[in-house]
Amino acid sequence: MQQIPPIPPERSLIEYPSAFPIKVMGANVDGFAQAMAELALAHDPAFDAATIEMRASAKGNYIGLTLTITATSREQLDNLYRALTGHPMVKVVF
Repeated sequence: MQQIPPIPPERSLIEYPSAFPIKVMGANVDGFAQAMAELALAHDPAFDAATIEMRASAKGNYIGLTLTITATSREQLDNLYRALTGHPMVKVVF
């Protein structure tokens, strides 16, 4: 996989640290929210799972979560996105 060069802080559109919402969608199964909370906590030790927002799809087959982490760097966000997109329970991350 090709490495993306770091973006200099003066060119970043995100000011660090900041609250950063990440939306994750997966099948509505037991353990999905807990697994996503554990991933968020691994990348943001201050993450509070009680802040997760959940929304079920119209038919209830899928669930969307909003995980709001404290973003401290581009590297942290990239690592968290990779962990989320690589998780077998996750369908989409945005």
